[in-house]
Amino acid sequence: MGCVQSLRRCKAKGLREGVCVLEVNASIDPDPTSVDESSSVVLRYRTPHFRASARLSVPPITSTETWTVGWIQACNHMEFHNTYGAKGMSSWELPELRDGKIQAISDSDGVNYPWYGNTTETCIIVGPTRKESKFTVSMNDNFYPSVTWGIPVGRSDEHLLSSVRRDQSFTTWLVAINQASGETLVLRTVRWRMRLHIEVDPQKTLGQRTRLCEPIAQEQPLILSKNLPIPTNAMVKPNANDAQVLMWRPRTGEPVVVIPPKYCADI
Repeated sequence: MGCVQSLRRCKAKGLREGVCVLEVNASIDPDPTSVDESSSVVLRYRTPHFRASARLSVPPITSTETWTVGWIQACNHMEFHNTYGAKGMSSWELPELRDGKIQAISDSDGVNYPWYGNTTETCIIVGPTRKESKFTVSMNDNFYPSVTWGIPVGRSDEHLLSSVRRDQSFTTWLVAINQASGETLVLRTVRWRMRLHIEVDPQKTLGQRTRLCEPIAQEQPLILSKNLPIPTNAMVKPNANDAQVLMWRPRTGEPVVVIPPKYCADI
């Protein structure tokens, strides 16, 4: 089971004073990660979904102002290591986060900063309004990557992948932002984590190589009793997908950048 918070309805004259979170839900699906060995080029896996939803009410707004209410997410920690026997490992990395230069990086969709998305994830309230507004905003997130069976440098077709490990942590905020002034109200804060360990025996027949070593169920998210502030990097470019870099880290020798970040910045 995930976390659920319910609150009594609030009474006030405007959004700033009276936006009320009636209920918040946050959970990770109980299904284990599924592993797909159908490709002779890559191993694919799909993790269970993190899901968050909130039901809110907003009293009548007397002034001419526009607010966006929705979900903002940032990545606080990422380890994504693919080991290739004695050869070394590949690693998706967020350099500034890895080196401690920042504490979080935006996990926006890369278009609608700072929001995680702009469909079910947000709702826009345009004042003035004559009556109370009630609405729900929701989001979901999971991982569905591909990992090459062979080392990601050179031309070797030899299947050497022996382990996949992943450990990522996120903070997800329910937020209201005034579009004109930029005033930001943090309404709720959720922390969650996704871990993964897949053992691979590259000597076995394709389709019989992998063993999922993670717990059957992930740790459930926490809805914090006290809200956390949103770091600046969670609100602006780049997002995690554009900032990440794929490194090859051989057992001996210098690391190699396999895929540079999409976002042009000093890493």
